[in-house]
Amino acid sequence: MSGSIPLAFFSHGAVIGHRPIRLPVGLLPAARPIGAPAKGSFRRHSNVPRHAEHVVYSEPVTPAKEVSSFEPCVWGNFFINYDPKPLQRSEDWMMEKADKLKLDVRILFEMHNDSAKRMHLVDAVQRLGIDHLFQEEINNAISDIKGSEFTSSSLHEVALHFRLLREHGIWVSPDVFKKFKGEDGRFINTIPDEPRALLSLYNAAHLLIHDEPELEEAMSFARDHLESMRAGGSIKAPLDNQINRALHLPLSRTCKRVEMLHYMLEYGQEEGHIVVLLDLAKLEFNLMQHVLLKELKAFSQWWKDLYGYIELSYARDRAVESYLWSYALFYEESLTVTRMILAKIIGFIILMDDTYDAHATIEECRKLNEAIQRFN
Repeated sequence: MSGSIPLAFFSHGAVIGHRPIRLPVGLLPAARPIGAPAKGSFRRHSNVPRHAEHVVYSEPVTPAKEVSSFEPCVWGNFFINYDPKPLQRSEDWMMEKADKLKLDVRILFEMHNDSAKRMHLVDAVQRLGIDHLFQEEINNAISDIKGSEFTSSSLHEVALHFRLLREHGIWVSPDVFKKFKGEDGRFINTIPDEPRALLSLYNAAHLLIHDEPELEEAMSFARDHLESMRAGGSIKAPLDNQINRALHLPLSRTCKRVEMLHYMLEYGQEEGHIVVLLDLAKLEFNLMQHVLLKELKAFSQWWKDLYGYIELSYARDRAVESYLWSYALFYEESLTVTRMILAKIIGFIILMDDTYDAHATIEECRKLNEAIQRFN
């Protein structure tokens, strides 16, 4: 959206503006001789009684709206003309392979009876972006993790346990971190030697709610030590990349699909990674990418036709951005219709925003608003 309020608001014909109207230079009043009456001002006729004098005035000039010029779309017709490369394997083969891998992952959920192993499995599945394929298994695992006694002495596992439960709407007391504090109430000195544990603590602490100073303290503690370790250059890949991203934007605040792309490249370098999960994540990504490119091509063509048909040259051409916003919210393969509808809604919001802010005059805005009210 533009930097101003998205839409001007109107009520019973009165304009509630959000910025002053500036007259173009060409509409400023011209200079006049001294003593001559100003245009639009009134003058008194000498032969008319004072009580009968009348006002002579000119009609006010309606200023033209200053039209903003937006940068052209950087994509142009790229996605309209784009012809995706054929898949290395047939789509049927890839879908059949994916089904077999899904079955293997479900077997893993059944085999992992240990709480710590289940937590790592759930975390990997979620961060690889394939959690929507295993909602039932994940819900069962979270229920088991919640109901079982967890007595780990590892800060990494305690923080992971805390984060997973809170991510799924289950409240966990911050007191679980007291075991890692000394008598003075501060975290013990040996923790800064564990970058992975600090990263887990940092991401977990960002799931705090109002009035939880313990988590605010944990967040500050973890951030200070992670920044110090990063500056020292002692952290190896892929953990260093994960720490850099978390310090810029904590895990709970990232765009899930963007984080998935990063983690999919890093997961294979982690000790104890599960090959089946990585293979399924890559296969699902390739299948989904093929679908998304087709959708984006169709949406870009629809927007171009609309853009030219009703002459929207004054509005921003943001078809690709509109679709990406939609995809970030609804990324499952089965939600094609939902993605397309939301992308079109976002496109219309941009169009209305630019119509009010950058194109229409005050009177035109009023008429457009009245038409919208009649439509409702």
